[in-house]
Amino acid sequence: MDISLVQLNTFMYAWIGLAIVIIPIQFFITAPYGRHYNTAWGKSMSNRWGWVIMEAVSIIGLSILFLGAPGEKSIFAWVAYGLWALHYVYRSFIFPFRTRTKDKLIPIGIVASAIFFNVINAGTNGYYLGYMETYTNDWFFDLRFIIGIILFITGMLINFFADNYLIHLRNGNPNVYLIPRGGLFEYISCPNLFGEIMEWIGFAIMCWNLPALGFAVWTVANLVPRAWSHHKWYRKTFSDYPKKRKAIFPGLL
Repeated sequence: MDISLVQLNTFMYAWIGLAIVIIPIQFFITAPYGRHYNTAWGKSMSNRWGWVIMEAVSIIGLSILFLGAPGEKSIFAWVAYGLWALHYVYRSFIFPFRTRTKDKLIPIGIVASAIFFNVINAGTNGYYLGYMETYTNDWFFDLRFIIGIILFITGMLINFFADNYLIHLRNGNPNVYLIPRGGLFEYISCPNLFGEIMEWIGFAIMCWNLPALGFAVWTVANLVPRAWSHHKWYRKTFSDYPKKRKAIFPGLL
């Protein structure tokens, strides 16, 4: 089925609008996985394999549309695809096996909702990059590309090193939580989520299209309330938790 740019953009305006509406609601709903796990959302499955399944949708979906599209693709489109693939190959097939979550569970409803979210975001971005992109090599000298790629790489590094720190923080005991300290953890509770938000804002600036913007907005809509839930949990769990530390944006929230 052929989709015009007008049709795609119309859908994206609605999709972005939904994200904006959902942001305040999510501050009152804590998704029950990870440290917040409970059985209120019904049947559960392996956290590790649930993570693999729901994240793999992003790389598989975008790859099918991008690689399956006819015609020659611009160099920039390949760069954008490569950055997306770099993030999601790691998040899908490496990160879940680095975390100490072998015996932990995740509600199937969470996995299903994440699949839905990832199908739409991978589908819209994959379709745009595969069928609609018109980038030229001059785009690499555009300020939007330069700012975007710097934000993307910086965010990816922040995300990776923060996650790596948290993985090793518990000294091999996945059921013991400690107060993270040092680096950005001195200023915010969730540098890993802050880094991921920075990544996809950078991607949106670098690509400068509505599907990429939609993904960035939804990343904010999902991760900012999640960070707030983590922050409240830290403050409730540890009486000596740093009072000046914010949730996700240094000095702000």
